[in-house]
Amino acid sequence: MVEGAERIEVTLADGTVVPAQVVGADPYNDLAVIQIDVPAEVLHPVELGSSANLRVGQRAIAIGNPFGLDRTLTTGVISSLGRIIESDGRPLGEMIQTDAAINPGNSGGPLLDSRGRVIGVNTAIRSGAENIGFAVPVDTVKRVVPQLIATGHYEHPWIGILAYAITPRLAQALDLPVDRGLLVAQVYRNSPAQRAGLRGGTSQVRVGNYRVLTGGDIITAINGVPVDSMDSLTVYLESKTQVGDTVELSVIRDGQTMTIQVELEARPQATG
Repeated sequence: MVEGAERIEVTLADGTVVPAQVVGADPYNDLAVIQIDVPAEVLHPVELGSSANLRVGQRAIAIGNPFGLDRTLTTGVISSLGRIIESDGRPLGEMIQTDAAINPGNSGGPLLDSRGRVIGVNTAIRSGAENIGFAVPVDTVKRVVPQLIATGHYEHPWIGILAYAITPRLAQALDLPVDRGLLVAQVYRNSPAQRAGLRGGTSQVRVGNYRVLTGGDIITAINGVPVDSMDSLTVYLESKTQVGDTVELSVIRDGQTMTIQVELEARPQATG
């Protein structure tokens, strides 16, 4: 909502319009912090809840300005939890799905529980569908926002690999020992993965219409949690770790099972 904006204004409850400036932004999580200069007594912040104990079926209330209709409130329920959706080519994980009406203009508005506590920040709707909206969990907000305020940006934990999602078909074609996991194709130079000794592909094999790099390590789990796609790995890193943490990868190399410790670093901008 703030990316590329030449001017930002905030309208308060009494109709007062004041200028705002961006303190920090994290496009990956679709979050930003803006600042306004007004007396503290005119502000009435909402209480932050928790998204850790949400349940499918509980009440959800969305507030925003859909299509310019300010102060619009819609109600529904939490339809699902832990959704992974694509936004601008990147995975957003652990998303709250709700059937409370969310339309253009709701983005950035709060998703509340029945007690009026913020449980998420409305972010996206599924194009062409009705009653399918998504919100960033408030626990993600609690994790990201303090760093945006302190530094203006959020450091995303990064391992530094490119990998294929192993499917039964790919496993059969390449004679792999497992039919779920990640086949490491490339290890970035000077990345945590390279320093930890992970190995990428060494040769190319044609599978159907595609060329696949083979011979690399197979990652089956991170900290004991199974992974079956780059999205699932990314979502785990985003929601369960931070820069500087050490994670344990369960790896199969040349038919042998092993564990490899990787110390996470901040993802370089160039890698997306």
